[in-house]
Amino acid sequence: MDSSIIAGQTPHYKSASGSAYFFTEQGVYRKSNHWGRAANCRWRLETQAAYKNQSTVVGYAHWTDFYPNNETEKWFYIEIDWVANQALFYHKNDPNYRGQLLRNANETAKRIQKINEVLQFDHWKKYAQVYDEEVALQDIVAYLINTNETLFQIIQKVNGTT
Repeated sequence: MDSSIIAGQTPHYKSASGSAYFFTEQGVYRKSNHWGRAANCRWRLETQAAYKNQSTVVGYAHWTDFYPNNETEKWFYIEIDWVANQALFYHKNDPNYRGQLLRNANETAKRIQKINEVLQFDHWKKYAQVYDEEVALQDIVAYLINTNETLFQIIQKVNGTT
């Protein structure tokens, strides 16, 4: 986002953590060095380049980009970015939602952490008795996304022991 748009302007709101918010008729600019969860919002920073937390970035969201959110309702689903090798969450009001399993915010965060562990580390391989590890990885991740079963239960399924 081009930060010159808000250069020299006084923020309409500044959070306790130092994020600055600039409101317009169409949406909000947020200048911050931390992204992800912010109060009761979950900001997703979509960038053209690699982003590291603690780097100040200006983001923009249209008012229509905000979806309902709370800690108890099942609003979120998970998809995998196989290129970046990571799990991402989306809101069920996202136009790409196609009936995937929904979880609340806490369940989603825990599941994403588990999926990212499976994607980034190979600890699961010592328990999986499979010939094709790539296929097993894809199966395990699919089960993690589409069920509430534990990793142990999923590995048993992949091994054919349940």
